Amino acid sequence: MSENHEKSPQHCAKKCWSIDKRYKKLLYAFFTSLFSVLSVIILIYFLLHPSKPEFSLKEVDIYQLNLFTNPQLVNSSIQFTLLSNNPNQKVGIYYDKLIVYASYKKQQITNLTTLTPFYQDHEESNLLTAFLIGNGVPVTPSFGYEVVRDTTGGKIVLNIKVNGQLRWKVCSWVSGKYRFSVNCVAIIAFGPSIPSGPLSSRQGTQCSTTI
Repeated sequence: MSENHEKSPQHCAKKCWSIDKRYKKLLYAFFTSLFSVLSVIILIYFLLHPSKPEFSLKEVDIYQLNLFTNPQLVNSSIQFTLLSNNPNQKVGIYYDKLIVYASYKKQQITNLTTLTPFYQDHEESNLLTAFLIGNGVPVTPSFGYEVVRDTTGGKIVLNIKVNGQLRWKVCSWVSGKYRFSVNCVAIIAFGPSIPSGPLSSRQGTQCSTTI
């Protein structure tokens, strides 16, 4: 008489239940750990609530702003100095990407220039300087009229813009990347006539920052 190795349906049901129970425990442990980590990160973020970085324009020099009439192309040469400040007491900032350019009457007049990435510690300030060049940058037909009108009025309103990515650092924890943009307005006045040297502004203006 041979031995019967077949398992009863009740035995199989118990075995499957045991496997399902083990998987459920593993999934529960995994999601519990994940939830705990996310909770700590969110708690740190909202307790510290990092303030966005502050930027101010310290100096702008326009060495060239020439317009070709046909087609509408601009040659420009502009240097600026920007002050970057981290107002947070417990949060550092990694600036992973910084792209700057100059804009006039909502039209880009220089090529994009990339600044060197850097880390900014708590309540630290850094000076950023760049030389922006535009060779044959296309603009709308109304651009020449705007330039003539502003020079007749004795001032030029220029925008220095920064687009980039940053990360927050709290102790050893570093956040994901956030996009940010900075817009700085420089009003450059030159009196009744355009000077022979560069047009300069050293008044210092606060910039708007969006994250």
